[in-house]
Amino acid sequence: MLNRIYMKGFSYVISRDFGFAPNPFGEYCTLATCKPIIRRHANVGDLIIGISPKNKGKGNNLIYGMIVEEKISFNQYWNDTRFQYKKPVMNGSIVQMMGDNIYHYNEEIKKWFQLDSHHSLMNGKINKLNVDNDTKADAVLISSSFYYFGKEPISIPETLKSKIVVGRSHRCLTEKDSKEIWNWLEKNCEQGIHADPLKFKSFKKLLE
Repeated sequence: MLNRIYMKGFSYVISRDFGFAPNPFGEYCTLATCKPIIRRHANVGDLIIGISPKNKGKGNNLIYGMIVEEKISFNQYWNDTRFQYKKPVMNGSIVQMMGDNIYHYNEEIKKWFQLDSHHSLMNGKINKLNVDNDTKADAVLISSSFYYFGKEPISIPETLKSKIVVGRSHRCLTEKDSKEIWNWLEKNCEQGIHADPLKFKSFKKLLE
């Protein structure tokens, strides 16, 4: 059971679940790209919830939930030995291709560098739009306490679902609601990865 002095939460819709944002692979679930407002304002101990779009099958169901255990900068993420496996390998497996450890900042020349990745252009060149959006918050959220359901998002009780449903941006959750949602997950699910990302199948077809 969750037992923290204080926590808040954020919920948002994942419109394209590739296993990139969030990246649930390995020991850690990480949110290192997209959602700069959430990454900027979330703190250690907070709950992050991602739900499926309403207009698709299994809409507004839970794709993932995690408790933020660490919040570090892009350069810290880039250099940390624990997260080298999260750097993308574009000629590797799909999991490797979806690596989200793609940014580092050079202080001397004041420039962001972006690896060839899911967020770069098709030819591997820097995608400035994604760089500008992702680096609005120099923050990576990290958790080893997470539930990831991918292409098999789960339904939660309507009393809880009504608290996380959101439109295009994100929704802030109260301490009470965050604890209720997390405690429900702890009682009813096992932590870890339960299914592949929704877009894995279509991505495989593109590679064939």
